[in-house]
Amino acid sequence: MKIQTDGLIIKQQNIGEQDKLVTALTRDAGVVRAFVRGGKNIKNSKSSPTSLLCYSALSLYKSKDAYIIDDASVKEMFFALRNDVADLALAQYFCELAAYICPSEQRADSQLSLILNALFLLVSKKKPRDLVKACVELRLASLAGFMPDLIMCRECGLYEAEQMYFSLQTGAIECKDCFMSKPFPSAVCADAGVLMAMRHIVFSEDKKVFAFSLSEEGLDKLNYITESYICRVLEHDFGTLHFYKTMKS
Repeated sequence: MKIQTDGLIIKQQNIGEQDKLVTALTRDAGVVRAFVRGGKNIKNSKSSPTSLLCYSALSLYKSKDAYIIDDASVKEMFFALRNDVADLALAQYFCELAAYICPSEQRADSQLSLILNALFLLVSKKKPRDLVKACVELRLASLAGFMPDLIMCRECGLYEAEQMYFSLQTGAIECKDCFMSKPFPSAVCADAGVLMAMRHIVFSEDKKVFAFSLSEEGLDKLNYITESYICRVLEHDFGTLHFYKTMKS
């Protein structure tokens, strides 16, 4: 069976002397692991299009046991990411996150568009890195079935207040009064701006996910919430996230 689709190469590894195995986030088949015969040879037409962080048109052949990339052509290389080590580190974190959380054997239009738009924003510098990072984390978590409950206080139904509290354990928000009434309260304080940003990331249209702004202090709080939340719900520690935070500092 052949599949014609486009995808972003999110992982690559060498196999033997000439071949390589890549992981691609594809529009039509989600996360796919595929062999590229002769892919290590830079003269091979499939070498560049199947390089890490390359967005390509892919022709996939699905055998009984594995995918094989028959043909590939470059759509976008994202070369500029290599000019900034922090941008490159963040892009690699997005790749690891996508490989871990995105679906396989089913369409992944929203996930692929989200990652591609994030990479374009890193290259263009049109949005702060931490805004892009928070959007990718919280939106991917929501698409994977871990959408937080941000509509209203889960106890009294209050929609908004100057201070609300987000529980990393339950993924729900509570107003200050309900939060403080508990014997052992445990949650992160989120002011109105941070909560509005979280709601925007979760509920907006795909093309508008990144269309907001927040103060530097607000972005710091938002990032703490989104990265803590996704690591908790996935019960996974991302090495590329630690590396990005080292490069950022």
